[in-house]
Amino acid sequence: MRHNKSGRRLGRKPDHRQHMMRNMVTSFFENERITTTVTRAKELRKLVDKMITLGKRGDLHARRQALQVLRDQQVVTKLFEMIAPRYSERPGGFTRIIKLENRQGDNAPMAIIELVEEGFVPENKEESVVETSEA
Repeated sequence: MRHNKSGRRLGRKPDHRQHMMRNMVTSFFENERITTTVTRAKELRKLVDKMITLGKRGDLHARRQALQVLRDQQVVTKLFEMIAPRYSERPGGFTRIIKLENRQGDNAPMAIIELVEEGFVPENKEESVVETSEA
């Protein structure tokens, strides 16, 4: 039984799964969108959110932690200098998964995972409290 075991196994051994996810997250940050299966996209979303959060921190330790996963200095530089500053005000939810038609060969459900581009408007807590108390 897999009690308290998080994450999908994706039909791979742990080493293969780890390398596959590292390659996918590196490709994702190079292109800012990739097409893959729905289950892989859902697993990839976790890693992408962690990497963008590291990029938002921006310190040397965060950069070294990102290098442990991404293994490509140019991609890490792009993450820290171009991608992460776009999401400085956004608390989370940096990716979007769009489902596509099933793959023709094996009928696997496919999806596009991409970065969210629209701006984030933070909600003021004072205004929402005033509005609810007046009603």
